[in-house]
Amino acid sequence: MYNILIVEDEAKIARLMELHLTYEGYKVDVAHDGFEALNKIREKTYDVVILDWMLPKVDGPKVCQEIKKFYPETIVIMVTAKDDITDKINGFEFGADDYLTKPFESLELSARIKAHLRKIHRQDTINQMTVKDLTLDLSRFVAIRGEKDIKLSKTEFELLKFLIENKGIVLTRNKILVNVWGYDGSDSILDVYIKYLRDKIDKEFPVKLIKTIRGIGFTIEK
Repeated sequence: MYNILIVEDEAKIARLMELHLTYEGYKVDVAHDGFEALNKIREKTYDVVILDWMLPKVDGPKVCQEIKKFYPETIVIMVTAKDDITDKINGFEFGADDYLTKPFESLELSARIKAHLRKIHRQDTINQMTVKDLTLDLSRFVAIRGEKDIKLSKTEFELLKFLIENKGIVLTRNKILVNVWGYDGSDSILDVYIKYLRDKIDKEFPVKLIKTIRGIGFTIEK
């Protein structure tokens, strides 16, 4: 299920979009100003952000720039009453993937979202790794399990990626250290990051994927 954030200061418009997109099967959150939007984006991974240009506190173009700076894979659809060609060009230069002029039909918004998500889906076949019910999204740097996006640090991501690349193979502690950290030394850091990963991808699920092979190292079940 795709996550969508609506950023719109007009409550009625925001509510109408929320109801329509929820009916379409998306998981929808709403922010009513730019500051609230940035906080939500830092806390959760969104596939699509529908972003009004004129917002209180932080305007739409600034929010768009921040999104694209830190989450370049997130689709941003800029929504505004500004219909001049110069405004549209500016919107794209701020990083928007699409530009929709108010007023618009809900069906047009849905069609544009679906078109962008189809592109993501085609890319996902290349940019994903899977093991059992866990997916590692290589483009968004998140793991997905139980329809839940799990944010990972860079090191957690690289460690999980290496385990999945070698799923079903018992990896020695030394081999993991050399390939993930680039050195052969103290392995206490490995234990710390294995615990971090288990807390994130195994703790809440009955089937545990990461296995300890006593005296040797670790493996992730095939």
